[in-house]
Amino acid sequence: MVYVFVYGTLRKGESNAYLLKNAICIAEQAWTNGEMYDTGNGYPAIKPSLTLRVYGELYLVTESELERLDQLEGYTSGSTNNLYERIEQTVYTDRGEKEAFVYVEGNASICKEEIHRGDWKEYRLLNKQKKPNHKILYFAYGSCMDDKRFKMAGVEHYFQNVIGVGLLTNYSLRFTYCSKIDGMGRADIVEEGGHVEGKVYEIPIHALEDYLYIREGVPYAYRPTFVTVELNGKKVEVLTFVVAQKAEETPPPDWYAEEILRGASGYLTEDYIARLTEHIHFLK
Repeated sequence: MVYVFVYGTLRKGESNAYLLKNAICIAEQAWTNGEMYDTGNGYPAIKPSLTLRVYGELYLVTESELERLDQLEGYTSGSTNNLYERIEQTVYTDRGEKEAFVYVEGNASICKEEIHRGDWKEYRLLNKQKKPNHKILYFAYGSCMDDKRFKMAGVEHYFQNVIGVGLLTNYSLRFTYCSKIDGMGRADIVEEGGHVEGKVYEIPIHALEDYLYIREGVPYAYRPTFVTVELNGKKVEVLTFVVAQKAEETPPPDWYAEEILRGASGYLTEDYIARLTEHIHFLK
């Protein structure tokens, strides 16, 4: 079996994800170096880069699954006329790094519009802003569970529709962002096992760039990503934010911890709130 990093239509919820339905997902939150482009044909391509990042998922696949991926990507070993080339490079996850196969463009002419933040799913989502009534599900697990700063910013109308509590498995809540303002921690979800509870809001898509991207410091502090939560007995894909460059855990300031716990009260389970409170106290 071999590792393969996917960043476009093979990702969860995308049109070709069925090709990986039996593969082992090693990490949903993975990245590698690359420069991403829209081909204009409903799928992206990447070029090698030493500095830019491409976000996607890491899988462990069989030889037969790899053959099907080669067919999809128009790759034949030894050919000089491939649509994509299959190369091996380092892929980074919350649990470490792996050497994995990555499909990069084999013909530069297919690379049309650059996708600056390197996330195909985010890029496609933001293109839906052309539909002003489009709504999305947003998973808040930290201070955005509290409406205090929503009211201060005059955006509380975006966050009126709390449709339930989401349960995110295989992640833990950690404080891996060290604020440049006070040197203390801010919340993050890390793909390392455990579970995280949070509020799921239905929000208009323009609330992202109008407010949440600014508040979360996208793309330098946090980046948007997609996870699957259990919500009202169903599994649904939601947008959330994770720390872009994780650091060692740092205790949060008291006011920030209060926002998280105040927002959690009355929504999240008492057991989860107790464990979260204990973890905050442990860091101090």
